[in-house]
Amino acid sequence: MKVMRRLAAVLVFSVFLQNVSAVGCMKVQAAPSDTQQQINKKEEEKKELEGNLDETEKEVEGLKGEHSSLQGELNNLNKQLGDVSSNLENLEAQIEAKEQEIAQTGEVLAQARATEEEQYRRMVTNVRYMYEFEERNVAASLLSMGSFADMLNMADFYDSVMDYSKKLMKEYEASRILIEEEEARLQAEMAQLEQLKVQAEAEKSKVSGLISKTSNSIAQYADQIAEAEERARAYEERIKEAEKDLDALWKKLKEELALSQAAANAVWRDISEVTFDEGDRYLLANLIYCEAGGEPYEGKLAVASVVINRVLSSKFPNTVVGVVYQNKQFSPVASGRLDLALAAGQANAQCYQAADAAMSGATNVGQCVFFRTPVEGLSGINIGGHVFY
Repeated sequence: MKVMRRLAAVLVFSVFLQNVSAVGCMKVQAAPSDTQQQINKKEEEKKELEGNLDETEKEVEGLKGEHSSLQGELNNLNKQLGDVSSNLENLEAQIEAKEQEIAQTGEVLAQARATEEEQYRRMVTNVRYMYEFEERNVAASLLSMGSFADMLNMADFYDSVMDYSKKLMKEYEASRILIEEEEARLQAEMAQLEQLKVQAEAEKSKVSGLISKTSNSIAQYADQIAEAEERARAYEERIKEAEKDLDALWKKLKEELALSQAAANAVWRDISEVTFDEGDRYLLANLIYCEAGGEPYEGKLAVASVVINRVLSSKFPNTVVGVVYQNKQFSPVASGRLDLALAAGQANAQCYQAADAAMSGATNVGQCVFFRTPVEGLSGINIGGHVFY
């Protein structure tokens, strides 16, 4: 609907240009506050806002992509942390079990050593006893024995006792050695487990650090996304406001175009019918200064001619004061520049010369009653930096 309204306004504007081309003038507000220029400016503002919105939306999409990627990375890191933590718990359980196993093996080894030492002590005692017994009782033993066979039996007994003691001693020694080897193996496995635990703890610390860093990055991206989305919402609101302003300006333009057509067909007075009041020359000269102070004399005379043409047209006030101060017609009035010029008397000799010429009936723009800065597609009388209609 908005597009249709704007197209309709453009069509009306085009038809109006064709209708007024014969007389060479049409109605456009004084630059730079005329409605068409405001529309152009508002359209440019809207286009810029739409460009900013598009860039911001792309920025949001990019940030969301980074955010999603980091979230995936964080999920992987959390999984790694879970795996490392589980591995660490498993290693700690293995270490605890290994410590118990080493402790038990240590107890068995201590008992084996004690048994070996006890067997060695007994064997030494037995040997000592037998030698002492033999020295004291050899003769008695020989006399008490009934035969040589008994003596041999006694000797065999002593030998068997010694052999058994030595056998036990070797068995206890072999058992101790096996236990010591088992203890050494367990200690080596324990050292390996401790090393694995150190590595696992280092890995856990590393992954935890990465998780913290990634979480902070995710939080930063979330903040940037929120800020970008807020800017996007602000751009959207400003675009909506610009569209509302454009609707109002297009409506106003249609009204002004209709008024311009009426002005072209209005009744015009002759300059001889106008009586100028005291101060009109001063007011007109300073308005010329504000609107065309930097223009050559032809530009100054053209601005003065527009003001006097309005005085002569039945569609505008019939006095210079009424024309100059008509609502929303000349931008220096609305901005306060004219008041400053009047207070300081800024009008120069050429401004007064142009005012005098126009008030005498001279014109270099025919019956044009409006002027503005040139815009594409708008034809008229171009003088200096203005186009007159």
